[in-house]
Amino acid sequence: MIENYWQLQDAKNKFSHLVETAQKKGPQIVTRHGKEAVVVLSVEEYKSLTKPKTSLVQFFKNSPLADADIDLSRSKDISRDIDL
Repeated sequence: MIENYWQLQDAKNKFSHLVETAQKKGPQIVTRHGKEAVVVLSVEEYKSLTKPKTSLVQFFKNSPLADADIDLSRSKDISRDIDL
């Protein structure tokens, strides 16, 4: 095993150790048939990678349409009849 590389069989046999190493030393790469297959990471690292860079409110404030005059009111017209 090279630093953070694990062969699949070793990863299966030493899964607890693999998880501990990912938590302490960072992402661990598991290989299958000599090729990189998956990466095991801590939950903290996963959350930091998947966390949005900005909030939804900030995203809309930064939108090019933020200052556009868009009519979002709903029509008061009677809906059409539908045969069911």
